[in-house]
Amino acid sequence: MQATTVVLGIGNTLLGDEGVGVHAVARLHRDHAHRQDIRFLDGGTLSFTLAVPLCEAQRLVILDAAELNASPGTVRLFEGDELDAYLNAGARRSVHEVGLLDLMAIARLTHRLPSWRALIGVQPASVDWSETPTAAVSAAIPQVCDMTMALLKRWSLRESA
Repeated sequence: MQATTVVLGIGNTLLGDEGVGVHAVARLHRDHAHRQDIRFLDGGTLSFTLAVPLCEAQRLVILDAAELNASPGTVRLFEGDELDAYLNAGARRSVHEVGLLDLMAIARLTHRLPSWRALIGVQPASVDWSETPTAAVSAAIPQVCDMTMALLKRWSLRESA
């Protein structure tokens, strides 16, 4: 079966909490590798090559560090239009080669923007040289994983209704 769902973890694992999306997608892949319908993708610091899997997905969940103006380790879900509004709200700090907003624009321009799309963002405590996230962000990774799988289940139930 071809994967119709992409779970994309993005971030730089050399910058502490900035790598939370990559750490979370690695854990999801480890725990759910048997799921043929889900493609767990380490997007690293992004590039235009990610436009293809993003545009081919029917469902897209992005995992990343996000400025939430909240306590470190806070997790928040942005779904559908709320995701679009968050990305368009202004300049975001990013160490990514290509911004997520750019990739979403490519999908929109090619009329391939997944209608089922979400960002699960985690408030970083530190974006500085470190190969491991801070304690607060590390503790949030299981919540990110649980939230991802619950979201996919909810979407699946909505589609079949």
